Amino acid sequence: MPTTQLKARSRVTLFPLEDLTVAYTTQSGDPRGLGDIAVIAVTGSDSARGDDLWILARSMWGRVSNGQEQARWILTQAVRARLVGCDAYADLPDAEWAADLDRTVRLEGLFANHETLCTGRFLLLA
Repeated sequence: MPTTQLKARSRVTLFPLEDLTVAYTTQSGDPRGLGDIAVIAVTGSDSARGDDLWILARSMWGRVSNGQEQARWILTQAVRARLVGCDAYADLPDAEWAADLDRTVRLEGLFANHETLCTGRFLLLA
């Protein structure tokens, strides 16, 4: 599967999800800066992959039967972590990062203010 490499500076939310550490940030699809593209990717462990998010989405909710529902489940976890927070959570308001994104899903409709979900591997830079 081809990957897209992305490097940027933005707000990043880090949170635990089962045995994964997940990073959530947004990007904009046009100059308006609306944050309509969600970047949700695994970070930390070298063995974790973006696909692990999709495997987890399938295993956590019996109704999750297609890519659209799985994408919405992944988005819900990230938005929940950003809004609610927890002890193991970090909100970095201006972080420099890089990501290797290996899956992009265009949602059938706007969900949590996002039109697109990109997943893969995430690295916080110095």
